[in-house]
Amino acid sequence: MKSLRGLLIVLIVIFAAAGGGYYYWQSQQSELPDYIASGNGRIEAEEIRVATKYAGRVDAVLVDEGDRVTAGQILAQMDTAELLASKAKATAEVARAQQGIAEAKAEIVQRQSELSFSQQQLTRAKELVKNNNISREQLDQRQANRDAARAGLSASRAHLTSAERGVEAAQAELRRIQVQIDDSVLRAPRDGRVQYRLAEPGEVLAGGGPVVTIIDLTDVYMNVFLPTRQAGLAFVGNEARIVLDAAPNFVIPAKVTFVADDAQFTPREVETREERDKLMFRVTVRIDRELLAEHIKRVKTGLPGETYIMLGDTHTWPENLHVNVPDAPNATDTNANASQGTPE
Repeated sequence: MKSLRGLLIVLIVIFAAAGGGYYYWQSQQSELPDYIASGNGRIEAEEIRVATKYAGRVDAVLVDEGDRVTAGQILAQMDTAELLASKAKATAEVARAQQGIAEAKAEIVQRQSELSFSQQQLTRAKELVKNNNISREQLDQRQANRDAARAGLSASRAHLTSAERGVEAAQAELRRIQVQIDDSVLRAPRDGRVQYRLAEPGEVLAGGGPVVTIIDLTDVYMNVFLPTRQAGLAFVGNEARIVLDAAPNFVIPAKVTFVADDAQFTPREVETREERDKLMFRVTVRIDRELLAEHIKRVKTGLPGETYIMLGDTHTWPENLHVNVPDAPNATDTNANASQGTPE
């Protein structure tokens, strides 16, 4: 009998707590002015997949999950043994092509000398043939020698041009290989935190295979869904507030940066107003980058929370939604700066 009485007492306490919680939630909802919309969401950050550009074997991964990285920092290294061999071959090709230029230039000097000599012989022959000291046939022969020397010089000059183009092609191939070698070093495109380490040394990846995923902790946002009437009054640039479940005492300022053009989760065509009111539109609010930079060590993704969005023209925020950021001086703002969406 006593155990039954104890069980009843426990059940009464549970129902009372649940009822009190529900009443509190309802009271909070009713306290919101009609110009403020709210929705649930999770903290998200811009995610970047750092992948290999070319197929190859992973030689080293230099970061672990959770590491902070800076833009330009080396994250991983692909194996470059084959590329280095190709580079050595391309370097030799460049040297050989440059040698071809030297040979072509020497050939031009030789052809110029031959042309000069044959031109002198032709000039003398023209004087000698006037006095019948040589035959007309000899004059024609020297004329042909001069023409052949001139053609040889033109061919040598063309050979030089071809050799120069060969050097350019060899150098381009060398640069291409060097670009592949440079791309084998995977660097962080921006500051962030390593979210996932997706490959390990020794793994062979196809081109575009991801190695590391990092998140940009200065590009944090939350997506919420609003019904038609509220979404119609939510504009890019409107002020917003984020309250996380893990830190309900803090109110984080944000701004609307995106309002979807298309409705979500409902048929594209509806006939009645009741159905149209069920349409939900995705709205994205982002936290200021400077504020995130000040609290970079505290930023965590995946945390659930509530977003409050100012609809239409600017209005005064309720007292419970004044900006209140952890460890910030003068954390609680006034109505004036609350309407501007910035902490004091």
